[in-house]
Amino acid sequence: MWKPSRKHSDYKMNTIHSVCVYSASSTKVDECYFQAAKELGHLLALRGIRLVNGAGNLGLMRACADACLEAGGKVTGVIPHFMVEQGWQHTGLTELIETPDMHIRKETMARLSDGVIALPGGCGTMEELLEIITWKQLGLYLNPVVILNTRGFYNPLLDMLRQAADEQFMRQAHLDIWRVASTPSEAVSLLFSTPVWDRNVRKFAAI
Repeated sequence: MWKPSRKHSDYKMNTIHSVCVYSASSTKVDECYFQAAKELGHLLALRGIRLVNGAGNLGLMRACADACLEAGGKVTGVIPHFMVEQGWQHTGLTELIETPDMHIRKETMARLSDGVIALPGGCGTMEELLEIITWKQLGLYLNPVVILNTRGFYNPLLDMLRQAADEQFMRQAHLDIWRVASTPSEAVSLLFSTPVWDRNVRKFAAI
């Protein structure tokens, strides 16, 4: 079984200049999710961390971005052309990057980030989270991946991933690909303290 090449205590704090935040665009979710999104945006601004997101103008995506901007932070939004045609983009961001499709959008968001935080969300958010987990499993993305598990939202998914490891659909070591936070403050702290993934792990991607 693959093991980290160095002990956790040997790692230095990560340098985090930007973080990709996956989040929902729904406007009908419980207020507790909005509060967590706003707190995260505020904390990122205070730490001087650029927020990278999908540039949506609704839901948790907008709440997080607006809170970051209001606290003096910077937000880069990445959105595919067809969404711009629908007028779905946030027009007040620091920077707006338009991509030809969804695939380039996700690749760009990952490339611009020193870490990922996933807020609660629907199919799109969970698809983004599982894709970045897969990329990290394959050694294509090495930065911290943090799941902000507000009100236990992600518990069923986390149980499913543990079951996948228990039944050997993935290695137990792959459960270290992500970290789980219960608060925005903890999520930001984990960005700095989670060891950068070892690229050599791709040798052990298969069971």
